[in-house]
Amino acid sequence: MPVRGDQLDVVRLVEGRTGRVTMCVELVVRFGYGKVIPWVHAVDGGWVAIAGPDALRLVTPIDLRGEGEGHDRRTVAEFTVAAGEQVPFVLTWHPSHEPCHESVDAADAIDAIDATERWWNDWSSQCTYSGRWTEEVRSSLTVLKGLTSAATDGLCAAATTSLPETLGEVRNWDYRYCWLRDATFTLMALLEAGHTSEAKAWRDWLLRAVAGDPADLQIMYGLGGERWLEERELPWLSGYAGSTPVRVGNAAAGQFQLDVYGEVIDALHQAARNGLEFDDDAWQVQKVLLDHLEGAWQEPDEGIWEVRGPRRQFTHSKVMAWVAADRIVRTVEQFERDGPVDRWRRLRDAIHDDVLAHGVDDRGVFVQTYGAADLDASLLLVPLIGFLPATDPRVANTIDAIQRELTVGGFVLRYHTDPEVDGLPGTEGAFLLCSFWLADALALMGRTDESLALFERLLALRNDVGLLAEEYDPASRRLLGNFPQAFSHTAIVNTATSLDRSSGPTQRRAQSG
Repeated sequence: MPVRGDQLDVVRLVEGRTGRVTMCVELVVRFGYGKVIPWVHAVDGGWVAIAGPDALRLVTPIDLRGEGEGHDRRTVAEFTVAAGEQVPFVLTWHPSHEPCHESVDAADAIDAIDATERWWNDWSSQCTYSGRWTEEVRSSLTVLKGLTSAATDGLCAAATTSLPETLGEVRNWDYRYCWLRDATFTLMALLEAGHTSEAKAWRDWLLRAVAGDPADLQIMYGLGGERWLEERELPWLSGYAGSTPVRVGNAAAGQFQLDVYGEVIDALHQAARNGLEFDDDAWQVQKVLLDHLEGAWQEPDEGIWEVRGPRRQFTHSKVMAWVAADRIVRTVEQFERDGPVDRWRRLRDAIHDDVLAHGVDDRGVFVQTYGAADLDASLLLVPLIGFLPATDPRVANTIDAIQRELTVGGFVLRYHTDPEVDGLPGTEGAFLLCSFWLADALALMGRTDESLALFERLLALRNDVGLLAEEYDPASRRLLGNFPQAFSHTAIVNTATSLDRSSGPTQRRAQSG
């Protein structure tokens, strides 16, 4: 896929190495998520498919022909490639009302492939990390760059929709959007690796997306900052491995998730703290968000895992509300900004006291919701964001409880699924991001050998080209969920650099910002 210009190209090259091989071409195009059969015709020596707003042009020296009728309609060809021969195919998308004027020509396909490889190698070489996991870190940074829109700088959570969290079940979601929750982890990863321009672009995208009334803050947006992400089901699609429904859009965009205020404010604080030029607009955004949070932090919400059951008093949400107040206070102290800092300190203390009074059970363990006994892997963040030091007995108790009761095959579940909590039937796999959080927490506690062992096991789950999904099933030994997953790859960067350095991103964030 050449670096994006005004149009989008996919280039494939069939190269003969030895002997002669007969090849078959089969191209089936359906727009509208498989619903719309295009009008296909030859034009200017090429092949064109058009339906509604979409058009595709295929350029190749191979003679193509149509076969079948109706929904069985397809384009096919046969050809033979011999040693030393190269047969190119260039498929270009463009808006159907505009001409296809900048596509890669078949004769230029080889140059396009070479240029693409050079571009990515040049970009990757800008990484400043050098350590035990250089290849793994650079590979994950490439994934993050690939998930970033060249047009808007929005970074989507994954490139896919509806890849299931359990095969054959209903936990299938559209992840082709930008979650504010990703902001802090992404900024930390980019800045730690020296990709400052990408970090600044992501921060600028974030500021544009959240502009407006803080009461209207969404937890996710489209790649351009779009807010209307209506969720709908596509009943004509059978789903991956029979996993239905297939969904487009995501209703979680309309949820109230208290923790995103903390994530946004922390992301902007970390950006300034790690070398990005201080942005006055970012400071105004932080103050407005905290003013709103001051009156909303005691409300129940849907929480980090976007449950579709009743709103609850999620402990992690309150912890992240504390992060919002803490980072505001520290920004005033470190950068001499203006604001009612004494009031903000009182808010920070009040939230901290509330969490310790209601979010810790009789065992001295942080629990999923106030007054309950259920565990939640999001509470692994308690030491990672500096709410309590890793040496605190309540942190140690929580980590031990999660290892004992919330792991499968050594990997961490988000929580034990319960329709009364998350509003959905079925189960899910181990959540890879949470497993990286466990590795980070163990490292902060000084249990370095355990942390390293878990990190190496997580790296071993990557596929043959270094990609990770959202989840993993230890029983079937397969990746689950949307793919590749930005969360999982930011975790590789942050955990690797933290294990390799005495003051990595995890350690610095754990020092209360």
